[in-house]
Amino acid sequence: MIKKLILIIFTLIPINAYALIEVDITRGNLNPLPVAVSPLSIDESSKKEFKKILKKENIGSEISEVVENNLRTSGLFNPLNKDAFLQEPDIANLKPRFEDWKLIKAQALITGKVSFVDQKLRVEFRLWDILAGREMMALAFTTVPTNWRRVGHIISDKVYQRLTGEKGYFDTRIIYVAEEGPKTKRIKKLAIMDQDGFNNKFLTLGNELVLTPRFNPNSQMVTYLSYFRNLPRVYLLDIETGTQEVVGDFPGMTFAPRFSPDGKKIIMSFAKDGNSDIYTMDLESRIVDKITNHPSIDTSPSYSPDGKYICFNSDRSGYQQIYVMDNNGKNVKRISFGKGLYGTPVWSPRGDLIAFTKLHKGKFYIGVMRTDGTGERLLTENYYQEAPSWSPNGRVLIFYRETKTDEKGEGFSAKLWSIDLTGYNERQVTTPMDASDPSWSSLLSN
Repeated sequence: MIKKLILIIFTLIPINAYALIEVDITRGNLNPLPVAVSPLSIDESSKKEFKKILKKENIGSEISEVVENNLRTSGLFNPLNKDAFLQEPDIANLKPRFEDWKLIKAQALITGKVSFVDQKLRVEFRLWDILAGREMMALAFTTVPTNWRRVGHIISDKVYQRLTGEKGYFDTRIIYVAEEGPKTKRIKKLAIMDQDGFNNKFLTLGNELVLTPRFNPNSQMVTYLSYFRNLPRVYLLDIETGTQEVVGDFPGMTFAPRFSPDGKKIIMSFAKDGNSDIYTMDLESRIVDKITNHPSIDTSPSYSPDGKYICFNSDRSGYQQIYVMDNNGKNVKRISFGKGLYGTPVWSPRGDLIAFTKLHKGKFYIGVMRTDGTGERLLTENYYQEAPSWSPNGRVLIFYRETKTDEKGEGFSAKLWSIDLTGYNERQVTTPMDASDPSWSSLLSN
């Protein structure tokens, strides 16, 4: 059971300056913005208190490191080496000497301070436009000391949004299937972590096989598929309280369900009378409605963010392709027409793209296309990879990738990877063991 996170209190400090710098989020990491992330200053008494509570030598430096790492991994920012900084953190936070920061080619500067107030952690930070010589943003947060990493993620999100014009994705979590053991006999259990790989926790014991966990778009609720006595069973799990609930048994189910955008329904596919179709279930009434009725295999449904449409894959054209239909199953249209087999379509939270897995000439690709099938772009290829999941701002995809086994059937591994929509900035997301089937949460600080 994961303890409920305490809400962070935001205090806006008046801002009268407008930024002259901006980041082009469509260009990936071709020209990352040089940004200086100064360690957050901290007085000696606060440092001692936090050291007793958190066992950290300098929590101000730790928080700034979280911010720096987040900005770097986005591919849009280039955090500068702290050895080149000419101003001390406490002085820079009060009033930066902009000429000093220009000398090291910084275009944006993040400063701040940490203090211990009424047994709470208080963090203030400022974002400065070095070229214009102005303050762009100032915020303060008060929370319990153990929330210090979340403060770093929220600061990262605020900086990202101020400089790109779009919401960030750092104050989020990823749920996935943790795996270990030989490929023919894997132990699989649910695990959850912060988007940067920290605070990893296991949610199930591994006694039963678990597959394809999926986050509710509006809450920290998860649905997943588990095999209970070799029969597929759908569960709901509240991450905050640890409460688990059985939705139902669905013999022959092929894919775990996904939530509707409002979180009130789940959509899934399962085989009934020898044929796989798509169904929805109202979570309050438990009424099940059949959405497709076709002799071919219909699987892997995903709602559009407005709930009006559903994308899915089907072999009704003779081989596996992606289709879009109204949420009642009418007006079915095929949208993928490229060479190869298409699967695992997932609608972007922005509503503009559908991510997918593609198999062509023995290689697996993760790609995106517009919702009418035009503009197909393949972002990455490998021996085997699938199950893309969107960041809540629709700019990054996380997926899993498997490696080949050797002649003895050994050497197999499965790891999580992320890539942005430009096809740049591909990186492995560190997990304590093998991992598959990731799902990205919504912003925790919404």
